[in-house]
Amino acid sequence: MVRTMTSLRALLSTARGTARGTARGDRHAPPIGGLPADGLPPDRAVLLDAPDDRLAPALVAAALGDHEPAAGLLAATRGAAEWESRDRYVTRLAAFARGRDEWLTRWLLAAPRDPDALLVKAELAVRRAWECPARAERLREVGPLIDAAAAASPRDPVPWRLALHHARGTGASHAAFETLWEQAVRRAAHHYGCHVAALKYLAAQRRGARPGAGRPGAAHGAPAAHGPYGPSGSYGECFAFAEEAAADALPGSLIRALPVRAAFDRMRAGDAGSVPVSRIDAAADLAAELSARYAVGDPWPAEVRNVLAFVLIGRERWGAALDQFRLIGPYATSFPWSSVSDDPLGRFLDARAGVRLAAASSVPPGGRAGRGRSGGHYA
Repeated sequence: MVRTMTSLRALLSTARGTARGTARGDRHAPPIGGLPADGLPPDRAVLLDAPDDRLAPALVAAALGDHEPAAGLLAATRGAAEWESRDRYVTRLAAFARGRDEWLTRWLLAAPRDPDALLVKAELAVRRAWECPARAERLREVGPLIDAAAAASPRDPVPWRLALHHARGTGASHAAFETLWEQAVRRAAHHYGCHVAALKYLAAQRRGARPGAGRPGAAHGAPAAHGPYGPSGSYGECFAFAEEAAADALPGSLIRALPVRAAFDRMRAGDAGSVPVSRIDAAADLAAELSARYAVGDPWPAEVRNVLAFVLIGRERWGAALDQFRLIGPYATSFPWSSVSDDPLGRFLDARAGVRLAAASSVPPGGRAGRGRSGGHYA
């Protein structure tokens, strides 16, 4: 494995040591090493996966057994073709239903053909199947639920995002995946969730982790709308797909952060040498440009900012990582921190404290924290 994860663990270990010496575990209390603390909320103010103002009432009502606010919210996103918001809300509602699904059961009993209820039901079924040891078999069983959700809302790309994840989990061939991909981008050419699903499919190919199917060769036919296929699975291929998609996207689109998702995947896999460090840094810079378009503490780009901070830590770009933690404000997200810890909020706070320490140590007297890039981190 490359030194990235070793460096990250060392950084977090240092942060935990600092935390133990701080009253009540608030690592934010006094400025560290003279580094101003303004712009970083205290630990106790940081929230994990906090819902936005539209989703929060629906979750509160669902906890009380009332599905109507969730139904109204998803109907509004469908009517206005707010596909990115719809995808995010469906994901969060299904995650909530994993532990408390009485409200969803009532909704389906009251409106068994409601396209929004069917979509949440399909999302929940895919999530549960994905966690099952017999994943591929269980996923095949829930395929009809995805089909039903897609048929109930023909313009909606979100069921096709589910279908793309389903195809990865069942070991779909290139040809089968590309057919689904074409359906997805036909409905929304720049849908972030569908592009992330395609990126994950490519990464799974790279790891040879496609259950139930042989490793495919060349793409079958021409790729559609920066189609995610090439002659062989590699992180270079993942990056090429992500970079092309980002280049085609509008400046404020979350797809502009797709290359930094590819960088994260490479970092986690410890795949040294397949992608030049210049492309890692370019991906981070592009995601930073996207992040700068949104207000401080905006929950919409929170996950992108958390992923970017993680990658910047891996590159030892302390000043840039600290900038992202300031922009994140109180909105920590489970991903990517859950990939390295069962306590994502604690890992986020450890990382933030460690970055403050590292950035403080790199500030010259009377100067500002630098944005320098480490030389051989991914060499």
